[in-house]
Amino acid sequence: MTTETEVKKRKISRIEDILNNDVWDVDYEPHIIVDYSKCRECEWKPCIRLCPAECYTMVGGEVLFSYEGCLECGTCRVICPEKAVKWEYPKSGRGIHFRFS
Repeated sequence: MTTETEVKKRKISRIEDILNNDVWDVDYEPHIIVDYSKCRECEWKPCIRLCPAECYTMVGGEVLFSYEGCLECGTCRVICPEKAVKWEYPKSGRGIHFRFS
């Protein structure tokens, strides 16, 4: 039987709460390269809406990408209709370190 205290410990309310436990060891060289000339041709820009880490934003009508908070899920590479994203895993030991608590 599960006690009320155990249930409260397991309850997770928001993705931000989970991500706050994680640690990033950011490399100086990005593991994702975006071809911005292809982004300009893209009508839908799904990366802006579907990146769970919100690494893609619109600034002055242009897509801006920042790899430092990347969750390494690969969503951007899969959903990009213009094939503008060159994606690789970060160098060994770099990137996100998931902490589950």
